[in-house]
Amino acid sequence: MLRKWFKDEEGQGMVEYGLIIGLIALAVILALSLLGPKISEMFEKVNDELDAVGGGAGGGATT
Repeated sequence: MLRKWFKDEEGQGMVEYGLIIGLIALAVILALSLLGPKISEMFEKVNDELDAVGGGAGGGATT
């Protein structure tokens, strides 16, 4: 009976999928934490350049 319990592979696939999803989530979190500041700087630079040429959210109109 104990041998049968150790050889039972039912549910093993779901555990493997869970581990894969966990590893992917960990990789995404790590990538975002490493690249986040650089991406933020890039968007800030683009926003500053758009403001400098009169573009941006206000359509260039200043009051």
